[in-house]
Amino acid sequence: MSEPVSGNHNDLFDIEVHFKEVTATLECSDICVDGLFLNADAGFDSQKLRDTCEAKRIIANFAENKRNSNSDNRDYFDQKLYLERYSIEITNA
Repeated sequence: MSEPVSGNHNDLFDIEVHFKEVTATLECSDICVDGLFLNADAGFDSQKLRDTCEAKRIIANFAENKRNSNSDNRDYFDQKLYLERYSIEITNA
């Protein structure tokens, strides 16, 4: 988890900072992030976050953001894995 952000920001507000905070927490706990996947809805589909994931060798499984569409963003998308996102979100709600 990262530090809370006020509700008047979108999902991508300072995403690089928050994502690095989350991955640093994992790494400090001796959890290797190389090869993990990030399963996220279209609100997180951005080139900045994809680049940040790639730098950490994390697989970005994001639903396509129609407003931010780029054919390169669809290099990897596992629909079955993505559908599991909902059950995980409900469990954590």
